[in-house]
Formats: sequence, C-alpha cells, structure tokens
Amino acid sequence: MKLEQLLEGVPFTLVQGSTDTEITDIIYDSRKAAPGLLFVCIVGTQRDSHEFAADCAAKGVSALVVQHDIDLSAVPGVTVVKVESSRCAMALMSANLFGNPARKMTMIGVTGTKGKTTTTHMIKSVLEAAGRKVGMIGTNGIYYMGRHKDTANTTPESYELQKTFREFLDAGCDTALMEVSSQGLMMDRVAGIHYDVGVFTNLSPDHIGPGEHKTFEEYRSWKGQLFKRCDVGVVNIDDENTEALLEGHTCRLVTYGRAAQADYRETGFELLRTHDFLGVKFHVTGKDEMDVKVNMPGEFSVYNALAALAVGKVLGLPDAAIHDGLGKCVVKGRVELVPISKKFTILLDYAHNEVSTESLLTTLRAYKPHRLVVVFGCGGNRSKLRRYGMGEICAKMADLSILTEDNNRFEKVEDILADIRVGMNKGNPDAKFVEIPDRLDALHYAVDHAQEGDLIAVIGKGHETYRDREGVKTPFLERELLEEYAQQIGLE
Repeated sequence: MKLEQLLEGVPFTLVQGSTDTEITDIIYDSRKAAPGLLFVCIVGTQRDSHEFAADCAAKGVSALVVQHDIDLSAVPGVTVVKVESSRCAMALMSANLFGNPARKMTMIGVTGTKGKTTTTHMIKSVLEAAGRKVGMIGTNGIYYMGRHKDTANTTPESYELQKTFREFLDAGCDTALMEVSSQGLMMDRVAGIHYDVGVFTNLSPDHIGPGEHKTFEEYRSWKGQLFKRCDVGVVNIDDENTEALLEGHTCRLVTYGRAAQADYRETGFELLRTHDFLGVKFHVTGKDEMDVKVNMPGEFSVYNALAALAVGKVLGLPDAAIHDGLGKCVVKGRVELVPISKKFTILLDYAHNEVSTESLLTTLRAYKPHRLVVVFGCGGNRSKLRRYGMGEICAKMADLSILTEDNNRFEKVEDILADIRVGMNKGNPDAKFVEIPDRLDALHYAVDHAQEGDLIAVIGKGHETYRDREGVKTPFLERELLEEYAQQIGLE
C-alpha cells in the first residue's frame, strides 16, 4: 500500500521524501525494523521512541512518522512525515491498512470502573442468542467464532485492535464488542472508531497515579469521551458520576437503573440458588415490561443485566434472545459455577485482593448457605498487604477457610500462608481454618468435607489455566480438575 493511502484522513506535513513510497506494514517497536516498513515514533510514559528513528532508518525502514522534529541528517533517504499526534495517526493509518473493518460491523463499546467484563459477556450472550456473530475484546482476552487469544491490555494498542477487527470481519463477525478503558481513550487506541452503542456501567476512583490519570476528574473525563463518539449511549442513571461524565455528550441517551425516570427500571429482585444455578431474577418496567432471570449472583448482576438488556432493545433484538442470553451467560472465572454435586454449590472466582474478596463473600452470604467455605491463597512476590487483608476478611466472613497455594512464583508457600494467618488472627482469632499447601489437595479436601447446603468459593485464580511454582508454569484448570475428581469418586 502506498504511504498516501495509509495517510488518508490524517493531517500531516511531508518533511522529506515522497508519499508515493510503498509500505508493507506498520510498526511501533524499533526492534521489528526492516525494509518496506513504516515506523511510528511514539512518545510514551517511560520512553520516547523518536530516539530510535536513526536506528530504524539504518535498518532500512521506508518511512517514519514523527510528532516532533528529529535530526534529518541521521535519516537520509527515508520519507519522514510529521503529525500532531503519532498515536492518533497510527490508529487512523492502522484502520486504513486493514481496510477500515470497524465501519463494516456493528460497534459496541463498554466503559466504567467495575462490571465491564461481565457486562460485555452478557451483551455477547444476548447478541449470540439473537443469531449475531460476535467478536469480543476485553480483560479476559479476545473471543470470536470459537477462538480465544490473550491480550496485554484491556483495550489493545490501535494497530493490534484494527488487526483484530479485520480478523473478526474475515471470520464472518457482524458485531464487534469491546471494553473501552480510560487509557485506551486517552492514548488514542480507539481513535477514529465510531460506536453504534456506548455503555457506561459505573465509576469509582481507579487508575489514578503516575503514568495513568492525574486526578479522578481527569479519569472521569476520559471515560466520558466514549459518549462523544457513539450514536446511542446506554448509561447507568443511578451512578452519582453519570451527569458529570456525560458533559458534552453528542449521542442519544438510554438509561437503566432503579431511579423512577430510568428507561429500563428494576423494581425488585429475588435471589435464586440451586446446585447448578446461583443468580437473581427481577422485573423490568419503563419502556418495556418483562421478567428477567440471570445466571450470576448478587445485586450488582442486576445492573450488568439491565445494561445488556438495554443494548439488546436499542439494537432491536427479540425479547426471547434477551431472556435466553441472560439466563445462559457464564463468565469464566467470575462466580463460575462448577455443578458437580446436588448436595453443595461450588464456584470459581478471580477475587484476589481484600476488596474483591469482601465483595464476593458479602454477595454469597446473602444466599444463606449452610456454611460459607473459602479455598484461597495469595500470589508470591506480591504485596504482603494483600495476604493480611484477604486473611482478615475470610476470618471474619467464612465459616471455614482452606489455606493453600496461589502462584507462589519464587516464594515458599509456607511463608505466604504464615502471612495469611497473621491477617486471619486479626480478623477473628477463633476462625476455623485448615492449611493444605498443594492446591489440588485443597480442592479435593473441600469436596470430600462438603456438607449439605454448603457454598464453596474457590478464589484467586478464576479463569487462569496454570499454576506458577518457582517461575515454572504448569497446566492447572480448576474447573476440569474438580470435574475429573467428582467423576473419579462417583460424586452425585
């Protein structure tokens, strides 16, 4: 592709060379420099890659995109293009390189502090129940047409993002659904993308500090940018930050929540629990009337489901698909049930710090189990405060804690468990617990000693598929291991 084609829609100044230059691909990592490539010089939080322009020129790249002046004598014969923002330019050029795939699919973006991952999974489930072919990008990775890939960021860098959209389109997807982080917006990873629907879940202080956002107000402002680049905004009317976040929005708004003026309003919910179902049901009023059942526990699931329901309504999906999608939705490692026995309920969750553990156990307590049992450990080579905090919470809230390993890395499991005990002693010196260092043995113990009506939460690893000991990762998928053990012992 000619450089001039890549630059379509990008304001630029030609510093030297010709836009007739042939380009085979775009890179922003100088280590990948080679003939025929376009190197985009990016100013990062840690490093300015303009420093590597000369090295890239020496390796034969065909063109450079810069946002500030460089020594042209160091890059003779290389086409140099100057732009106001190289990150924004890379996003637009990447879209051109891959044929602007986002323009050929229904685009849905979800932003907020909590609930993005679960909400996107619920929306995906509803869309697929309606027959849509969906590609999804978020914290848990990339999913499309039965395939899965990991991602380094919730919102990938713009080049990877556009490449993924191309893969979605080529695989037959008609809809792209993604989590849109504040960093993704601030760093122009989603520049040039227009969304059919933008979704706001909620907002609380997060990602504030060096290399991220300077203040909560700045964080909120960047989240709000999504609603200046979508047709319809589906927003949580109950969140105290909604009004400020939507300042200057350009989209039509559809609201959900418990407020009387919400377009889709929950008017009372009920907790539901069986051996293979842990969720809620509730009634919706407003623009529509319906009863909804969601296969995820807790009050927060109501809000996530309302968001997914509202998106379904905006897109004109049939009620049957909304019902079916919400009833069947499962998020790997997020309150994920493993239905191996009718006697007790066992689930997996990624809760791996004090806050998420307390939130989860509070949610589970509401279901009034015979006993609330928690199987957990803490990661090695991480803050000890996490160990104290999780120990304290589990001592206060669980009827029995089973202490075990969780990606020890280069620490001894015994040392980690000793730290957890410190926290437990602070929380409740009389708390019941056992220590079983090997996590597989701990899972077996939990099953073997389960009582009628128990709710057993295996937390910390969630969707992870490995166990990390001394830096060596070996396969360890808890769902499969529990299912295999249940079959082995003939559990009913």
